[in-house]
Amino acid sequence: MFKRSLTAGAGIAAAAILTFAGAQGSGAVAQESDSAPAIILPQTEVTDEIVPATAPVFVEKEVAQEIPAETAETEPALPSSDETPRASSLRELVAMTPTDGALSEELQCLAGAVYFESRGEPLDGQLAVAQVIINRAESGQFPESYCSVVHQRSQFSFVKNGRMPQPRTSSAAWTRAKAIARIAHRGLWDSAADDSLYFHAKYVRPSWSRKKVARATIDSHIFYR
Repeated sequence: MFKRSLTAGAGIAAAAILTFAGAQGSGAVAQESDSAPAIILPQTEVTDEIVPATAPVFVEKEVAQEIPAETAETEPALPSSDETPRASSLRELVAMTPTDGALSEELQCLAGAVYFESRGEPLDGQLAVAQVIINRAESGQFPESYCSVVHQRSQFSFVKNGRMPQPRTSSAAWTRAKAIARIAHRGLWDSAADDSLYFHAKYVRPSWSRKKVARATIDSHIFYR
């Protein structure tokens, strides 16, 4: 199972139903279905100027996929928890988190999901989206790495033909998404999403939500366990 853990001098150890920071936001819907076919959504190119108007939809499935061992060697080591500077707010922690250098494949997937699904949300909303993906990867009920959670078939509308589009890497939104991914992966800031595995936008009310326990409402999203 993919677990989040980083220590000084070490890379990340071998690594949730979702849909996911510039000026506009995107909605997300999680759907639970044992027999319904996957919902195919309109394909819309996502940029900082254009955010999908149609809420992406998750279809719950269980898919096991091991994270390659070599992935752990590609993420630069970050300071240990004891060495991490104290921050009085998530915004301050984001500003303090290093974002230079290449991300590992797994953190690239996590940051990409934050960017495409929630870059218009407040920072705690972006962190919650990342937390759901991490929770799924660690749950034993879903794919066992961040990338396999994000790329699971028919899960995210921004994933087209099994591939994630390229974020605008020069944007402030991408810089924030990278910081949020590293903060969430290392567990440096508690998320109100807690142990959530599902979320949807407030403007929809999927039938499955009546059978789940709501953990938090953050801006335009409701998170459930």
